[in-house]
Parts: sequence; C-alpha cells; structure tokens
Amino acid sequence: MNLSVIICIMTTLLGPVLGKVMMCYFGSWATNRPGKGNFQVSDIEPNLCTHYIYAFVGLTANGDIIVLDKKNDLPDHGGKNNIGKLVALKKTKTAPKILVSMGGWNAASTNFTRVVNHANLRTAFAKNAVAFLKKHHFDGLEMDWEYPCQRGGVKADKKGFIALLKELKAAFVKHKLLLTATVGATKDLATASYDIPELAKVVDYINVMTYDLTTASSSKVVGHHAPMVAAKYQAHNATLLQNNIEASIDFWLKSGAPASKLVLGLPLYGRTFTLAVTSKTTPGSPSAGPGHAGPYTREAGSLGYNEFCEKELSGNWTTVWYKEQKVPYAYSGNQWIGFDNKKSLAIKIKYAKKLGLAGIMFWSIETDDFRGICGCGRYPLLKASRAILHSKKTSRGVILYDGQEDAQD
Repeated sequence: MNLSVIICIMTTLLGPVLGKVMMCYFGSWATNRPGKGNFQVSDIEPNLCTHYIYAFVGLTANGDIIVLDKKNDLPDHGGKNNIGKLVALKKTKTAPKILVSMGGWNAASTNFTRVVNHANLRTAFAKNAVAFLKKHHFDGLEMDWEYPCQRGGVKADKKGFIALLKELKAAFVKHKLLLTATVGATKDLATASYDIPELAKVVDYINVMTYDLTTASSSKVVGHHAPMVAAKYQAHNATLLQNNIEASIDFWLKSGAPASKLVLGLPLYGRTFTLAVTSKTTPGSPSAGPGHAGPYTREAGSLGYNEFCEKELSGNWTTVWYKEQKVPYAYSGNQWIGFDNKKSLAIKIKYAKKLGLAGIMFWSIETDDFRGICGCGRYPLLKASRAILHSKKTSRGVILYDGQEDAQD
C-alpha cells in the first residue's frame, strides 16, 4: 500500500472521530511564572480543548529529539514532570489528544535545515520521533518550524521539509500517530516557505498562525496583530494588506490547502505599543516602540489576556471596538494594545465555521484568565470559544460574522 493511500485512509478514519478541533498550546515555561501568572498543569480543565499541544521540544543537528528543560519537563531528580502530567489528561473523561510541538520561534532554522536536507538524517529523525512519542505516550507531533528557507535556512528547505514530513507520516501511520504543522500565515511568508499542495497531502492538520501580523518590531505605527480584514490606513502597501485573517486564509485555500485541514490560529494575548503621541490612539497612529512588559509574561510588546484584563479593572484604560477590522483595542497614557475578547473571537470562529475549516487553535492556554480574576469565571475566552465552535445555531450572546449582533457583548 503506497503512502497516498495510507494517508487517505488515516484522514478518513480521523476526521469523523475528531470533528471540529480546538487545539490549545501549553507554553510549559508558564509553570515558572511569578504570582497570579503561575500556571501548572493542574490548572488545565481537560474538557476545554480537543487537543493540547506541549511546547516545546528541540531538534539536534543529528536528528535527535531533546527536551529543553529537564527540570520542568521530566520527573527525574525531583523535576516537575510537566510532560507526564499533561499526557495524563488522556485518562480523563473527555480524553483529549496530547501532542508535542517541536521548534517555535527561538529554535530558528539551523538544525532543521541540516536534518531535512540529508536523507540519512531524515530517516534517523523519523525513527527517533516515533520512539520519543511512544516513550512519553504522546498522540502525535506538531512541527512548528519558523520558518523553512528563512532565519538561517536555505532555498532547499522547501523541498526538504516535504521530504521529512513524508518520512514522518510513513513512520507514524502504523502507530496511529498524528502529524500536524504550524505555519506562517501571510502570502509572502508562506510562498517562500512551503509547498502548500504537498504539505496538505501529508499532514493531518495545518495550524495557521493568523496572529503577530503587526508588532512593534515590524511596524512604525500601532495596529492590531490579528484583525479580520485590512484597514484603510494599510491601503498604500500591498504587503500590509496581507496582514489579516481573511487575506491569509483565502491565500491558503486558493493555494491548495483544503478547508478540512486548515485550523484557524487565535491569540489569547495582545500586542502592545508605546504611543509616540498620546493624543493619537487610533490604529495607524505613530508608534514609539513596544509597550511595557507585563508582570507575568515579562515580555515587552506583549500582554497575556489575563494581564490586560487585570489592568482594565483599574478603570484607567479606554477600550474601543474597532469596527473596520472587527477587533478591540485599548489605551492608557502612552500604552496601547490590540487584543481579542469574546466578541472578536466569536466573529473569527463564525468565519472559520462558515468556510468549513477544521477548527481553531489557540496560543496559548496559560494567558487566558485561567484564575477567573476578572469576573467572568475561569477561562472566559476559551469557554466562550468552545461554545461557539460547537454551537449548531446562533443563540443570544453569539455574534454573527456578517456583522449582525444581539444586544449582549
């Protein structure tokens, strides 16, 4: 039986069972965050998501898989055993699938490039991947290479990545392991990095990172990092017109990725800026760089939803619904943030359902209001999103994609 037949059979078997997927990344380093931002595996509600993705493991230049923080990931010598604890969620009533993600932004391309462009290393990696997944009882591997042909990569990565995925799939199928890929969203990035039709043939799901489309490091003006559509202030630049969900998903669909495999990536955090002029607060206003770091994530230019909703409680922030791009933003003094709330997530999820996409993915679970500090209960964004994803009809409180909405936000 050839690989294409095997893949077809596996896709047929997996699809009806899994239905609409809700994939939730877990940034394992959050277990080291301070104060109310400290997040442990025990804080996870197993029924929230259909899949949980452990981030991250690493790849060596010889095709070996390594854990990046043994004290955090493993039980040895008094370690936290985060991997074991997350995998144990499979034994709960809802039995979510547990995957592990390889790569991430900090990994860059050097080791990926070496492995994918050498046949013997591809074979070794596929063998090692199966052994690692079976040892730790994962259900599959999420490939998060950011990005082939970029950041230290070479042109041959595009072809090599597909060759690696094919070897992985052939090795995985006999063990009923999932193979998924997290990918850059925009046309320019995706065209340079992926053979989209071939990618879509091999993997079970494609998680499209439709966020971080505008950041303080990439833009001289403030703007939402995950808007539904382009804004008028972006009209002068063809590249900026790509930086939205509709343009990105439309590109992937037209490039040969079937809706049944595309998963819409959604953020549980906002991107922040420092306003150059405090009186100019609308998207497209001048930026003086990234916003202040939050107390938990401690990264300039970004705030978890849990960090921002606590700031909103102070009453010092002005929150605006930006109708043009169907997303909210807020400002206080010289600080500005574009973020997502229940209303904007509802619009995005209704859009994904309208197109028949496979489901939604979140980066990342530990930046929702997981403690329920802001007054809407634990995990307000994830729980609202799950309800909308699985709803078969519009009910009070659910915002329609076509712009209609009921009296509630």
